[in-house]
Amino acid sequence: MKASDAIVQQMRVAAEAAMKNAYCRYSDFRVGTAVLSADDKIFAGCNVENASYGLTMCAERNAIFQAVAAGALTKDRKVKAVVIVTPAPKLTPPCGACRQVIYEFCEEADADIFIFGGNNVGAFKLSALLPEAFGPKDLSEE
Repeated sequence: MKASDAIVQQMRVAAEAAMKNAYCRYSDFRVGTAVLSADDKIFAGCNVENASYGLTMCAERNAIFQAVAAGALTKDRKVKAVVIVTPAPKLTPPCGACRQVIYEFCEEADADIFIFGGNNVGAFKLSALLPEAFGPKDLSEE
């Protein structure tokens, strides 16, 4: 595990705070996410829905894009861990698009994914959630 229990709890608090700001007028399903960068900075995001559903932004991508905008994620600086929080008692893993974006910013680093739902918690490696992932290395002809 790349993140200590104390850091995971800090990330959970940040994700829960972001979740409160979710704009989810269509699904009424709040999601908050926090990502941990290679330099141990935490960035949080929430889901932002849109009447044109395809324009909805998931919390996971929102948090990663916050980290990118701050300069914390680059070609050489990767995501170490992700915390996802929902009010649902059943664990809610990231959607396929979010798994792909997480992979883009962790690649071989194989980020730890912690999912909190109600009183339940799950810990996963991204490689378990996205086996045989497609990424930058697949674009080379070598």
